[in-house]
Amino acid sequence: MGKRTGGQILVEQLRIQGVDTAFGVPGESYLAVLDAMHDHANAMRYVICRQEGGAAMMADAYAKLTGKVGVCMVTRGPGATNASAGVHVAFQDSTPMLLLIGQVGRDMIEREAFQEIDYRRMFGQMAKWVAQIDDAARIPEYISRAFSVAQSGRRGPVVLALPEDMLTELAETPDALPVQVPEAHPGPAEMQRFKQMLQAAERPLLIVGGGGWNEALRIETQAFAEAADLPVAAVFRRQDYIDNDWPNYVGEVGIGPNPKLAERVRQSDLLIVLGARLGEMTTGGYTLFGVPQPGQPMVHIHAGIEELNRVYQPDLAINATSRGFIAAARAMGAIDGSRWRDATRAARAEYEAWQQPTQSPGMVQMAEIVRWLAANTPNDTIVTNGAGNYATWVHRFHRYRRHGDQLAPTSGSMGYGLPAAVAAKLARPERLVVAFAGDGCIQMTLQEFATARQHGANIIAVVVNNGMYGTIRMHQEREYPARVSGTDLFNPDYAAIARAYGGHGETVERTEDFPAAFERARQSGLPAIIEVRVDPEALTPRASLSQIREAGIKAHHSQR
Repeated sequence: MGKRTGGQILVEQLRIQGVDTAFGVPGESYLAVLDAMHDHANAMRYVICRQEGGAAMMADAYAKLTGKVGVCMVTRGPGATNASAGVHVAFQDSTPMLLLIGQVGRDMIEREAFQEIDYRRMFGQMAKWVAQIDDAARIPEYISRAFSVAQSGRRGPVVLALPEDMLTELAETPDALPVQVPEAHPGPAEMQRFKQMLQAAERPLLIVGGGGWNEALRIETQAFAEAADLPVAAVFRRQDYIDNDWPNYVGEVGIGPNPKLAERVRQSDLLIVLGARLGEMTTGGYTLFGVPQPGQPMVHIHAGIEELNRVYQPDLAINATSRGFIAAARAMGAIDGSRWRDATRAARAEYEAWQQPTQSPGMVQMAEIVRWLAANTPNDTIVTNGAGNYATWVHRFHRYRRHGDQLAPTSGSMGYGLPAAVAAKLARPERLVVAFAGDGCIQMTLQEFATARQHGANIIAVVVNNGMYGTIRMHQEREYPARVSGTDLFNPDYAAIARAYGGHGETVERTEDFPAAFERARQSGLPAIIEVRVDPEALTPRASLSQIREAGIKAHHSQR
């Protein structure tokens, strides 16, 4: 076998585990890894990013879309602290990721050497496993374990620190084998009880979410639900788990859901929660269900046993992957859905009504723009977004048709949409990729537009510019009406910035001008930014800024 450097061993283990793309920002602390990657350039692409937070978000999006472990490489100290933004996204979104951090030499540990950080302490609550490889001969062991931990149970990020001198030392060690990820399946007794509970129900509702989904699972889940005529809802920012055109899809249980869907959740006599953790955003701040007893009969299925009974005590807890459960559910025999068939049709009608465009102040109607995109782009278009009030229009009025169409952080991280779009376009170059971002959100990671240009990722970014941090302003007007502080934004000309990067730029100030601007961007053959300038009054699909302020003033007066 011969001796190899730690850098060579590391890169070869990544190849054995099927890694074909790594995102990162180079650093002197892991030059030996970059050198080893030179020998694998035809098999493993290194996407050079502009900031480590963007690189980590790209790794997260790549993992969500491909089902593989997303790999990010950064240098020590500032590189690692920047990357933590993406690690947090991966943890809350249950995304398998491996963050590799260059570290100071082993002979300098515990001296607070240049850019030294103890990553076990730094990432302790932000990752599934954090470790440092101090012996090059053990790299295969560590990488094998990292890929197993990242993909087992509730998926998530793993962080490995790589001392600089360890990466250059020579070692003779056998390679690991590709990791085989174990999968939890439900037992016969659990499925028998589930079937009995479903057959006795009158108002069941299937809610899907969590990690580990793919297109095949979407198809199988819809087949199971269709056979039983079950209504199906998706949790916050997991709308692509179900075809939104499918007659049994009834909407998103997330921030500001359809009030009629929220009421159906409250009135359900059997909630089947498949894969979702039931976090704060899905449960309306833990108010949609009682804690610890939900109030509604509940079957909770999750791959991570630690998530079952964590907040809610379900009537039936099943430790299984979503895929394992659906396979067992399809095999358990026919379910008579006639008792709730009319309710399923009514819930679907309520979803259709909820999707009708609302009117907002100003010359730009975001609801109409989003609906135009849904109707005039391919069914496999990938839509990404970060965090901000602009995203409420996307979540409410767009329709996702297949898994991977929606890349959005359940953690609510600003800046996610642009780097996620870059990763999506590199992973699926044949598909149209549209990123939505607010004027505050885009400036968190705007520099990754240069990454798109360098790597030929011809995305279209729609920047919704209202001159403020809109979500914070909304809460500010509710809690401290008319006392604006810290939420106004000065903005550049985003179309001009796109052109400065060598891309295509458009500015839209009227709804009717958007289709032509979008088509020009699409035909440009370049990454593009379409700046959509909206009226600051158009703060949400439901209420204007002034209406929110007036409601805040009335609430404050009533409390006196």
